[in-house]
Amino acid sequence: MFAHNQPAAGGDPSFMNNVPDPLLSDKELPSFKFELEKSPAKVDGGNTAREASVAQLPISKGLAGVSMQLEPGAMRELHWHATAAEWAYVTRGRVRTTVIAPGGAAETNDFEPGDVWYFPRGHAHMLECLGDEPCHFILIFDNGYFSEFGTFSISDWIGHTPAPLLAKNFGLPESTFKNFPKSEVYFGKGAIPPEPAAPPLAGHNPGPLTHKYRLLEDEPKVNNRGGKLWLVDSTNFPIATTVTGAVLELEPGAMRELHWHPNADEWQYVLQGSCSVTLFGAKGRYRIETLTQGDVGYMPQGYGHSIENVGKGKCRVLIGFNAGIYEDIDLTEWIAGNPVDVLATNFNQPVAVFEKFPRQDVFISDGKEQK
Repeated sequence: MFAHNQPAAGGDPSFMNNVPDPLLSDKELPSFKFELEKSPAKVDGGNTAREASVAQLPISKGLAGVSMQLEPGAMRELHWHATAAEWAYVTRGRVRTTVIAPGGAAETNDFEPGDVWYFPRGHAHMLECLGDEPCHFILIFDNGYFSEFGTFSISDWIGHTPAPLLAKNFGLPESTFKNFPKSEVYFGKGAIPPEPAAPPLAGHNPGPLTHKYRLLEDEPKVNNRGGKLWLVDSTNFPIATTVTGAVLELEPGAMRELHWHPNADEWQYVLQGSCSVTLFGAKGRYRIETLTQGDVGYMPQGYGHSIENVGKGKCRVLIGFNAGIYEDIDLTEWIAGNPVDVLATNFNQPVAVFEKFPRQDVFISDGKEQK
């Protein structure tokens, strides 16, 4: 469902080679669960950052993630990522970002819960809390080996550059840089930012594509008795060429049916509730993990899986894919796309058995027997 007949934009061809991943070639499937919000954090006052990369979850080679909170007046300082693009979803509070692209185009945006941003690899940016309440957001990176604590920060760079070189670079006296930080700031602290935002030093110079998308303002792509799916990829958010994002909401007992993604790995963060996630890895290998709020799950590209709400209330899962185009093949869709005689022969069952199966993609099942 929602497949587009074109290659994933920005995809890395190394993901498409035939060399087996040793981690996934063992007799048993590895764990695909990590308790992100229970893990150690980088803490500075009310500011926190926790990461999930291959260092914490070895299976997650294609995507990494970070949970970050900023207190009022705090900023994740000016920085860039040399090896990953950044996709983010705001869960609480308000956030302001400024991003600089090659050529000097700059965009400042304000975000609320349910909003998304995307910064291409290598583009300089900053994140700051707006207003007098803390903010929280989940960052997803299109490289599982990326570490949030190895970014290229402006204070670290300037703090380790000789003052004569800085003076020559900016055409200013060396004394200008006397009191600049000598090491990475990471979390900057200051006054609550003005609203609206002050203009850039160079004046406004927006680029052709916005970095902001209001995901939960959309109509859901799927909306049935079992739940809802909000989805954004490069077809409706053109700048996001390497990451697709979704919010999946499941009613109690409902499930995102058995399926796989031909073109991408899947990174999951449980926003609300609890779910049972299954992973099928061929050769009789099958693994089930229960994820609760704040946990991360990971599905390798092409591996079959499902997500089932096993709690008493609604379950919401934030999902990221390391491809700019969304593709999936669902089990009901696969069955329905075959003639009944083919199915009867494949499973050695009477044709009448398959006359009862769904005749179209279910996508989200409400868990009730079909009539």
